[in-house]
Amino acid sequence: MTNIPPWNKPLRLRVFLVLWRIAWFVLMPGLLFYLWNRGRHDPLYRQRLGQRFGFHAKRDKPHVWIHAVSIGELRSVVPLIRALLERGEHVVTTHFTPAGLREAEKIFTDEIVTGQLSAVYVPFDYGLAFRRFFRAFRPKYGLVMEVEFWPGMITASRRTDIPLFLCNGQYPAKSFERDKDKSLSPALLVPGFAGVMVKSDLQASRFQSLGQNRIAITGEMRFEQPVPPAHLARAADLRAMPALADRPIITLASVVEWEEDLFLSATQALLDRPQSTRPLIVYVPRAPERFDAVADKLADAGLSFACRSTALNPDLSPVGDIQDLDILLGDSLGEMFFYLALCDFAVTGGGFNPRGSHNIIEPLALGKPVIVGPEIWTIEYPAVEAIAAGVAQQVDGGELPQTLLNPQMPDQAQIDTFLADHAGAVKKTLIALETWFSPET
Repeated sequence: MTNIPPWNKPLRLRVFLVLWRIAWFVLMPGLLFYLWNRGRHDPLYRQRLGQRFGFHAKRDKPHVWIHAVSIGELRSVVPLIRALLERGEHVVTTHFTPAGLREAEKIFTDEIVTGQLSAVYVPFDYGLAFRRFFRAFRPKYGLVMEVEFWPGMITASRRTDIPLFLCNGQYPAKSFERDKDKSLSPALLVPGFAGVMVKSDLQASRFQSLGQNRIAITGEMRFEQPVPPAHLARAADLRAMPALADRPIITLASVVEWEEDLFLSATQALLDRPQSTRPLIVYVPRAPERFDAVADKLADAGLSFACRSTALNPDLSPVGDIQDLDILLGDSLGEMFFYLALCDFAVTGGGFNPRGSHNIIEPLALGKPVIVGPEIWTIEYPAVEAIAAGVAQQVDGGELPQTLLNPQMPDQAQIDTFLADHAGAVKKTLIALETWFSPET
């Protein structure tokens, strides 16, 4: 067992933990009603309810436990999971929503069949549920992805001597400034981790200021997430078609509802150019529930568009002639790498509203320059580094139309150098784990 650093809980943290436990029991009926209500649209919300309380059949071998809430977090940790599986480890991944659960089951179908990996719901955040979960899987250690600070999870791991590490970690700027001086906040939980593996020097300084002294700077694992080869091949085939071979393509990725009017205005400015220089715009809304609404807006604006669901076959080959198409609306899930592989450069949404930008790693990993908005606090790393390296350009909303007309395009060598400088997060993470944890100790 690893030597877990001591955790001296100040009085205010003890108060926070008591209030948290009370809140869970008071709010439990409402949470169960929420799951039942969501189950009207997705039955998986109502299924496997026992897992929410930590009930599982006991496994024969200890597991490495990885908690990944979102689909993005799960995809980012796939290379690390593969590395652990190749070492002969058994792995259990935990998720709160059916989306994360389904993604894990899709990616690791064979490993689930052989029993080397289990994908389950995370227990409700109180001690008894986690103790049941721990008895079933006997975790060697746990890895919590990115920004998940759950009081019950951390304290239950401490009580049972299970090392719980933050992995691919960050404390976003706005959250950090909000939490660091508050009497009761998630920042109090940071010293409860057995160690943290963070994305950058800046993140390391933030966690150290909150009392966490076991820190490794490991970078960003999203740079190593697997890219579907079929998506790249289909994008290359499409770009080679005569209708698109010499035509610029711009992908507007993960556009959120509050930015739609801005992006539609910028799109209209692009399409006012002469026919010979008009680009193809690939417009990908962030949320599936916005697919139909965006299609209606495009139609009302009189723009020539087609939906991916009707313009392309399931294998991403074109259904018919796309010669006169101005906009391809990406009304599908799980195909972002295809949409990005099509383009010459991408604009990442989210950053043109206060809620913050979505990640720029996917386009950069494909060697595509990126344009971001002013609100990059959610993706501080690697956005600050990418802007400094000249592979990302930051603009405000008013500048966006003109920037799309005349983007600053780095050469491929700049992008290759940037990717090389920020590679190796999985290897660095494994080294940190080997340093902090040894099953023989």
